Amino acid sequence: MPVENNFQHDELSRKSPGERLVVTDLADIIPPESPAWVEAMATCGVSLSQAGVASVIFLHGSIHGTDVFGIQRLDEVGGLKRGYSRGVSGLDALLAAMREESNGIPLLPGGRKPPLQDDDATKKLLDDQLGDAGNFTDANIQSLKQAINKSLTQPISCIRHLWSSEHHHLGRALAAVSLLAQLHRLCKDHNLGRGNRILIQAHGQAGLILALMSNLLCPTPITGRAKVFDILNEYAGQTTQSELASTIKLIEPLLAAGRLLNGTAIDIVTYGTPVRYGWDPSGIGHLLHVVNHRSLRTDGKSWLAKMELPQITMEMPIAWGGDYVQELAVASTDAVPRTESAKVANKMVWEMVEPYDGFERWLECARRAVRFPGEGRCLLVDYKDSTGSTNPRDHYYGHAVYTRRHALLFNTLQIVRAFYES
Repeated sequence: MPVENNFQHDELSRKSPGERLVVTDLADIIPPESPAWVEAMATCGVSLSQAGVASVIFLHGSIHGTDVFGIQRLDEVGGLKRGYSRGVSGLDALLAAMREESNGIPLLPGGRKPPLQDDDATKKLLDDQLGDAGNFTDANIQSLKQAINKSLTQPISCIRHLWSSEHHHLGRALAAVSLLAQLHRLCKDHNLGRGNRILIQAHGQAGLILALMSNLLCPTPITGRAKVFDILNEYAGQTTQSELASTIKLIEPLLAAGRLLNGTAIDIVTYGTPVRYGWDPSGIGHLLHVVNHRSLRTDGKSWLAKMELPQITMEMPIAWGGDYVQELAVASTDAVPRTESAKVANKMVWEMVEPYDGFERWLECARRAVRFPGEGRCLLVDYKDSTGSTNPRDHYYGHAVYTRRHALLFNTLQIVRAFYES
């Protein structure tokens, strides 16, 4: 997408990413916590430090209890539960595999639903419920933190941030505003500025928050930024959310003046993020998109996923082609906001950021099988998570493997090679 993207949707180009693309697989795994693992991580830590990275933020939500495929919205607009499939062979079976009540992905204890709180109790609940499946656990982050700082005199901070997991446009916009305020405080509290970098690693739909954030960080006065803040301010007033109004009041003038981050660069890595919102590269540093992918195509376009019905309904339960959440949770999918005021605000944001709506448009976007947005480097990885198991909890349809303990070192090495090696 262009500089000054101004919240345009990604163009969903099927063209080869060309030099932006690297293809690899997860092989020769070094056992976590082994001496070789610690030393390799420590070497990565030196590279991070020399590049100016002062902090690493791990941004994630919950796979459980959040309608991760976004079928609520499809059912609402298309009446799919009533058999609205236009006679497309295999589609009903695919939708059943995506629906929250039939996809085999458990709910959270007690039927807990978003918004999730970014507190220790909720994080512990996710660690106990999901382990390291699509979840940056405290244990894994602490292991990584200790290892990368082994040889450093000035430690790199490692911060876990749980977003609300509200999988709709309003929820992501609210999360982007909240994250910008947190980044401002981080820069201020640690006296970060030019020459410093913050590395954000985001799993799944958390990457869409960062796409919105990249548009908000545009250094020129784009019209969309003021419009987003107007929508959120109106929503804050209607719902008496004084904290939201205060946050906008804090960050809006700082963004306009280019002083929110005091010159600190923001580097971003997304894992399994669906291609939806366009990115604006002008206000961020490095950008890398990592996707779990195994090519099943016969047309030579190995950088695309395979979306053929009804075959996909046989491939999806064993995650044969890689990450099916990344492939299918595209435009027109979403959870439905819980209140009328949220639905109104969500519609206003949606009209800005996504021109696609309805069942046919979702099917069209899904069939484009695009793995990467138009901006940033692209890394296709065969994470070797398709073992033949049809139990969703073994792979979560290819969406869980990025945060597994055995992938920590591999991911860190890929980031260092893509961003920080001279």
